[in-house]
Amino acid sequence: MNRYVRLLGVVSLAALAVGMVEARELRLASGAPPAHPASDPLYNSFAEFLPEETNGELTGLMIGPEVVNIGTVKQALQSSLAEVGNLLPLFVPADLPNTALMGDLSFLATTPHAMGAAMTEYVVTCGECQAEFKTMGGVFVGAGSSDVYVLLTTKPVNSLADMKGLRLRSGGAPYARWAEKLGAAPAQVPVSDQFEAVSQGVLDGTMASISDLISYRLIDVAKYIIDVPLGTYHTTSNFTVATTAWSELTPEQREGFARAANKSSALFTQSWGYDRAASARQAAVDAGIQVIPASQDLLDATNEFRFSDIPDAVALAESQLGVTDAADKIARFQTLVDKWTAITAATEGDVDAIAAAVQTEVWDKVDWSTYGL
Repeated sequence: MNRYVRLLGVVSLAALAVGMVEARELRLASGAPPAHPASDPLYNSFAEFLPEETNGELTGLMIGPEVVNIGTVKQALQSSLAEVGNLLPLFVPADLPNTALMGDLSFLATTPHAMGAAMTEYVVTCGECQAEFKTMGGVFVGAGSSDVYVLLTTKPVNSLADMKGLRLRSGGAPYARWAEKLGAAPAQVPVSDQFEAVSQGVLDGTMASISDLISYRLIDVAKYIIDVPLGTYHTTSNFTVATTAWSELTPEQREGFARAANKSSALFTQSWGYDRAASARQAAVDAGIQVIPASQDLLDATNEFRFSDIPDAVALAESQLGVTDAADKIARFQTLVDKWTAITAATEGDVDAIAAAVQTEVWDKVDWSTYGL
């Protein structure tokens, strides 16, 4: 009897060992510091959901920002240093022009959850977007959104005149165009470098999520929050999978990967777009940072920019990036924003319900034997 029990134990251990060998560990790069929502909850929750949604067949190994930061995700994916990465299309518009084009609607944003869902559906169903990801060597598996951006500065902005010459960090083309239109001087600085640039006086501030006060320690250098609504940062590719790694997964594993990514993206938007923004604002007040409401002339100039910039964005996309029918693509995205604004409003902020809606409306319609290949 004891011999039989021992034999069963050996067989069980052997089976377990085989299962462990067969499990595929993917190298994951959020590109963000631990305090940023792209790290937690986005990638931390994904590392938990991934084995759950793939019956333990896929797991993740986190790579820190000291190895792969947000500005080097594309290179890390192409070199296979990372197999899954948080890629920002506005950082690589020449590679992903049709995808980055949607960033030009930042200033027309509604709510964060609606923008993240609309971006997800747009890219999944955009043939040219899919083609450019394939050419770059990656697969798009979902987007998310920030809160509505504001100005975080070391100088007060009490009127439109105070914008003149203000040196501001820009996270993408639409923000740079807004700053230039209003007389400021935008600079394309990686988000991970904005603390140093502001602390050393190279920049007077940044156009950013208010949660950057905590995520990137700007609370130690910023003196003012200028409450001018600058739209959301929703042109993301939260989980960009290197094509080589994606091709090695079974259709069932890809489907499970997407379920895990979808759940994590909803949590990410809830955190970045709502929860952390509220906490950061309170922390700023407690730290003595002054909140300055946008002056009427600053609001008027920003509102005028929201609509007048679209023709310029279309012209630039077509002439400089080779995007065709840009106006039609923007109109389609606006339709999706309206669709998802209604859907997310009906959920009354229930994150699980929002994730379920995206799963039903987008991911359940994907053919996993061909998607991304």
